[in-house]
Amino acid sequence: MTQMRVSEAAELLAVSPDTVRRWIDGGRLTATKGEGVTLVDGGDLARLAQEVAHPPAVGPVREESARNRMRGIVTEVQRDGIMAQVSLQAGPFRVVSLMSREAADELGLEPGVVAVASIKSTNVVIGTPGGSS
Repeated sequence: MTQMRVSEAAELLAVSPDTVRRWIDGGRLTATKGEGVTLVDGGDLARLAQEVAHPPAVGPVREESARNRMRGIVTEVQRDGIMAQVSLQAGPFRVVSLMSREAADELGLEPGVVAVASIKSTNVVIGTPGGSS
């Protein structure tokens, strides 16, 4: 079972540690308390990440370029004979990756595991919205 500190859980969900503590106190999130540290259950955090993920409205964009690395929490892994489909919740963004089952197994990917999506593409379109120049 994957567990993480309250501060790490807060960072993954893009909320404050106090918010995570309130969710624990309110029963919305499962945690265990030890010697001076509270650990959040990774699987439960993955469920909550999906529940609270509401991407912000894009709105007008003047200039923008996304970063190529997104840290998040694995929310779902579907394996078949050869391939695996892995879903990662990185803040309000859901990233889905298709990979070999062997790679998913070697990485130990399962709901609740913290992972980093590295995105590389030979075709990336970047633009600024309409209006006159």
